[in-house]
Amino acid sequence: MQYRFRAGGYSPGIFPKGVKWLLIVNAAVFGVDFFAQNWFEADLFWLFRLVPDHVLHHGMFWQLATYMFLHGNVWHILFNMLFLWMLGVDLERDWGTRRFLNYYFLCGIGAGVCVVLAALLRPEEMRSPTLGASGAVLGVLLAYGVVYADRIILFMLMFPMKAKYVAMIYGAIAFFGSWQPGSRVSHVAHLGGMVFGYLYLKMGLKRIRSHPLGWLRRQLQEWKRQRARRKFQVEMKKQHWDRDRWMN
Repeated sequence: MQYRFRAGGYSPGIFPKGVKWLLIVNAAVFGVDFFAQNWFEADLFWLFRLVPDHVLHHGMFWQLATYMFLHGNVWHILFNMLFLWMLGVDLERDWGTRRFLNYYFLCGIGAGVCVVLAALLRPEEMRSPTLGASGAVLGVLLAYGVVYADRIILFMLMFPMKAKYVAMIYGAIAFFGSWQPGSRVSHVAHLGGMVFGYLYLKMGLKRIRSHPLGWLRRQLQEWKRQRARRKFQVEMKKQHWDRDRWMN
């Protein structure tokens, strides 16, 4: 039995500019970080890793996006960028650069949001840093499995398999792995990226579909307003209680 691999997914060919610049920026950041840590023992990007405590209690919301450009080692960035190249090229060619990048960042930021929310249930992970583009890349894999369901790709870079089954397997691994705290792999981020990708593709949410980053930004702003309102109410109740406590 012969398998046909579409050239757009695996040949170097023409790089769409979205995938090209994601590869360039990720590689550049990794190179600077690698040499800074190994040559000068300087951690230049520690404020850009995703730490739930920093996001929730110190307002470092930029970490929900910047953590995607940081990677722990050569293999980490190699596999992420390899999958981004193999799967993202066709999607960007068919969708266009703007929609592809919106989808990519929606999945990545959504994965970060899931990491922060999961830390609320696991306080021991509140100060644990998360980094890497895996959440966004697995969102791209989910889209590839939906759009090109019967196309053959390589599972684990070795086994030819239909794209929809590869997406299902990685989704199952992320789901069951997310129930195992203490793992060095952020399965919650992987699952979150795929869940946000699924919502974008399947749930018919027009606001997300047309302007996914704008929708996510509005949700974040609404959460900040609700949080500020709750803090104000608590403070008012506290002042009221203190005033009544001293009344005769």
